[in-house]
Amino acid sequence: MRLFSAGRPVRLRSGAAVAVAAGLLAAGLAAPAFAADEAPQTDQLWINPPYEQTLPLGANGGQPQSRTLDIGIYHDNDNFTVTDGKLTVDVSDLAQVAEVTWPDNCAPSGTRAVCDIPVVPAIGGDYEDQVFLTVRAADGAEAGAQGRITYEATATGGPEGTLTAPHDSFETTLTAGSGPDLAIAPVADIKDGRPGDEKTIPFKVTNLGNESANGLTVKLYASYGLTDLTRYDACTYTTTNGSDNAPSNKALCTFDQVLAPGEAFELPEPLTVHLAPHALNERLDIDVEPGGGAQDLDSENDYTVLQIGVDNTADFSVTGDTITAAAGQSATAELTFKNNGPAWFGNLGSGEPVAKVQLIVPAGTKVTGVPSGCTPRTLTGGYYEGKTGAPRYDCSLPYWVLEDTQRTFAFSVRVETVVPGARGAVSIHPTFGEFGQDPFDFDPDVTNNTAVLAVN
Repeated sequence: MRLFSAGRPVRLRSGAAVAVAAGLLAAGLAAPAFAADEAPQTDQLWINPPYEQTLPLGANGGQPQSRTLDIGIYHDNDNFTVTDGKLTVDVSDLAQVAEVTWPDNCAPSGTRAVCDIPVVPAIGGDYEDQVFLTVRAADGAEAGAQGRITYEATATGGPEGTLTAPHDSFETTLTAGSGPDLAIAPVADIKDGRPGDEKTIPFKVTNLGNESANGLTVKLYASYGLTDLTRYDACTYTTTNGSDNAPSNKALCTFDQVLAPGEAFELPEPLTVHLAPHALNERLDIDVEPGGGAQDLDSENDYTVLQIGVDNTADFSVTGDTITAAAGQSATAELTFKNNGPAWFGNLGSGEPVAKVQLIVPAGTKVTGVPSGCTPRTLTGGYYEGKTGAPRYDCSLPYWVLEDTQRTFAFSVRVETVVPGARGAVSIHPTFGEFGQDPFDFDPDVTNNTAVLAVN
């Protein structure tokens, strides 16, 4: 099962740091923003190739089917303009395994080609792959035969004028294979939903492999705001309560239809879902597998995620507290987050907390007891050593909140010096960014996103 909170696995690169950057790229997230006077003056060039690809052999003596490899290069620091990218592709290891057809922006010479990328994007939402190789199994290749494509890259720009991707770090493994390859037809996201709507989801699966699929399994994972999935006799349906992960509705379906190479499968009747009154940013995961324990040749096209946007709101609010204590005494301050609905909200792709509740500690006081989920910070958000006594605390919520979720963070606060009318600030923030930046666009009333902790 692919959890809503985890999203689709991303391509991996060498090294932990680069894996983090690859995750940001695959998720479409921008790198952290810096002020001009503190922007790092370093940059690095990266290559983003597929990790592996299985190539089906020809079916019934026919020609093998082609596949497309999407490859791109990018750099880290958007403070620099990077141009004249050169991606060198080496296919010398593919002899008797696979054949490559070069795109127009690549100049081949023997078993190598240099591909031109005039403008190299920085990591972030504007990234798109730039080189598209067409590959297929070589004539006479045997099932299980493997070969590698390796990549190198350079570009003009960065702090030193030139950038070079790490040497010997990027490759794609191609494997000639035989078996079914179930591919889900592309499904367009829905952006105009309204609570109460019924939406029909196009669903079609084609066997792109070179062997028949002896039946297939279809798995549907519908987020909390999607209800009343179409009922099929071949399916069993379950609902999770959201104790560990966000609540969801699931269907597991087993069909015995045999799909020969090139044949397609559609559900017995159209797949529909209802948008609940609490629906907001919803997600439907669709997963298919060939039956009989057969191994699918390409795991990348047997899974898709449909995003469904709903015209709804979720009113986040925070409540502060008032405490009274003499010098040297402690009191409990309760800070409460509440979602007043009508919609729930979840970061179903990234798994990041939906929000953080922030406390700026009142003057003359010291936090001596910290609730779980709260992290000590400096006033500017930096690292603070030690759990107690920090001037600021950021408290994380789960990656989802229901339409009526309420969460209280209880702090133990000791009065060090009596400061009449001392007040600390309480506020709600996005997981990344400060108050007033990247606002919750689904929150109709931001006036209740702040409160105070009053002392004496």
